[in-house]
Amino acid sequence: MSFIIVCLLGTLVIAVTSLITYEILRLVWHILPRVSIAPRLRVLLLIIPIFSAHIIAIWIYALVYLVVECYTDFGELAGAIGKAAMTYESFKERLYFSSSTYTSLGLGDIAPTRDLRMLASAEVLNGLVMIGWTISITYLAMEKFWSLHQRRSFKDEQLEKHKSNK
Repeated sequence: MSFIIVCLLGTLVIAVTSLITYEILRLVWHILPRVSIAPRLRVLLLIIPIFSAHIIAIWIYALVYLVVECYTDFGELAGAIGKAAMTYESFKERLYFSSSTYTSLGLGDIAPTRDLRMLASAEVLNGLVMIGWTISITYLAMEKFWSLHQRRSFKDEQLEKHKSNK
């Protein structure tokens, strides 16, 4: 039964992180065309919310690991990590595990046991999809707004030519 609960929990966390990412990307996509700022700042206006979406997802998974470890016997994180407790230090350790899992880096110094392995597997899949999604949005935005940078450069060239002709 714990296997099914962990699988459902993984599905719920995937849904929540996907919706959060969707809303952040939707908001950024809505704002980007409406702001008149330098192209380089426009890139930051895109990248910072994207990183924020990933960081929020990583924090959600870390919190879920901590809660599952503290309040269930579905599994634990073993290895170079302390016993789960509702403390800041314990959360930071789960945050480290979550970030290496979400990015599919998986350093191997910490490993989930029993049914918690399914949650870690869901996090890897979720991270890969979310990273791919944000890469595609970044590409689309760069494709859409790159011409603004080129026009600005062309205008700068024309201004320089005009100044040199005087």
